[in-house]
Amino acid sequence: MTEVDKSSPSSVFSRFLSVVERVGNALPHPATLFALFAALVVVLSGVFSLFDLEVTNPATGEVVRPVNLLSVPGLHRILTEMINNFTGFAPLGTVLVAMLGIGVAEGSGLIGAALRQLVLAAPRHLLTFVIVFAGVMSNTAAEIGYVLLVPLAAIIFLAVGRHPIAGLAAAFAGVSGGYSANLLLGTIDPLLAGLSEEAAHIIDPTYPVSAAANYYFMVVSTFFIAGAGTWVTERIVEPRLGKYQGDAEGEELRSLTPEEKRGLRYALVTTLVLVAIVVWSLLPPGSIPGAGFLRDPETASILHSPFMGSIVAFIFILGGAAGVAYGIGAKTLRNDTDVMKGMGKAMETLGLYMVLVFFAAQFGAYFRWTNLGLIFAIEGAGLLQRSGLGPIPLMIAFVLLSATINLSMGSASAKWAIMAPVFIPMFMLLGYSPELVQAAYRIGDSTTNIISPMMSYFALIVAFVERYDKKAGIGTVVATMLPYTLVFLAVWLTLFVIWVFLEIPLGPGSPMYIDVR
Repeated sequence: MTEVDKSSPSSVFSRFLSVVERVGNALPHPATLFALFAALVVVLSGVFSLFDLEVTNPATGEVVRPVNLLSVPGLHRILTEMINNFTGFAPLGTVLVAMLGIGVAEGSGLIGAALRQLVLAAPRHLLTFVIVFAGVMSNTAAEIGYVLLVPLAAIIFLAVGRHPIAGLAAAFAGVSGGYSANLLLGTIDPLLAGLSEEAAHIIDPTYPVSAAANYYFMVVSTFFIAGAGTWVTERIVEPRLGKYQGDAEGEELRSLTPEEKRGLRYALVTTLVLVAIVVWSLLPPGSIPGAGFLRDPETASILHSPFMGSIVAFIFILGGAAGVAYGIGAKTLRNDTDVMKGMGKAMETLGLYMVLVFFAAQFGAYFRWTNLGLIFAIEGAGLLQRSGLGPIPLMIAFVLLSATINLSMGSASAKWAIMAPVFIPMFMLLGYSPELVQAAYRIGDSTTNIISPMMSYFALIVAFVERYDKKAGIGTVVATMLPYTLVFLAVWLTLFVIWVFLEIPLGPGSPMYIDVR
């Protein structure tokens, strides 16, 4: 056996990933982390209150001092407001409502059938692009992309004579690397927006962050990421893998049954009807009878309207209605009990999320009550202001920071719940909107998902790869996916820099800069 040169770049990088994996495995559960952070905030509030620490809020001119929770009044507040902290946590209701609708669509089989039809109908020369694109689109339905599309893509590639791991990698790149790109809003959008809004309230208690805060940027990113993923697969990954020499044999791809096709037609008609109603509701009042009923009643604006405030409700209605329509057509839903079971199954998957939210809500509340978040934000904003960096270098640095943290902490919401209360107020004081900071975070969070052993589905991907390469392991997956990370990061950062330079809105009613003074 040839001795490995431990000084070579590949060996150094492998050792770095091993260190990251060990550190990440040593971390407690995210819910435990939030409980520890909450306790730490309480202790720090008592320590800082012993000193004459004070800062001046540049937005209001008010002198801000730490509030001591390590006291009898602090204990009273912690105990009496514990329930309200949990039930009033902004992301909780939005995620639960959105998941009810997605649960019906997933439980009826609509999402799985739609993905299969999209991939199977793709022309041979567009197969890679369609698989990456389908992976990006699958993000609207939580884990469906990981458990359905990733193994399906490997089967499809093998069936057409291509390397199955290349197909698996293309799908994984779209599902996980393209996590922050989509043509539709999914459950992650209201979740992150809720966390951003909670953090923004440290500076401005009335600042709203819509679930569609980054929608325009997400839509454009979808095509850039799908194109970049296609290029990496066909120019780098597949040539490196070479001809498949494994034992797995290609399977005949199962087409959709007549019942599934009928279900898709029913779902399509239902979706078109609902879209037509929404378009009618947003047309200028008086253009046709009854038009504009979801615009702002006073100004007839769309940006600040009941429609923009009910994005999550529309996700629920569309997912539920289309799922029921598919279930009736495909005969996968026999009665209303099956519909409710689909919703119930979606709620079952949120058990650990509810535990996480409970402790995250306490941590966020304590951070606000103690003024520590505001103090750190003001001091950090002053430091960044003195650095003389403009918005583009600052945002690039923040993207890279998010990407690095993602290597050791996989949950997008858990990381953002920790980072948002510090960075959003900090950047708001410099004039940058929460929507802009959130977009930068999402780029960093997505691009390193596919090489992070801490990502919750990484072990599943390793198991899928082992079906086609018995010697494969974490290193195999990381080596295969690293080109996607590097190219996605380069492409997404370039797009983001252009977006910021041209000051294009990130989403409906989502400014890039704000004035908090």
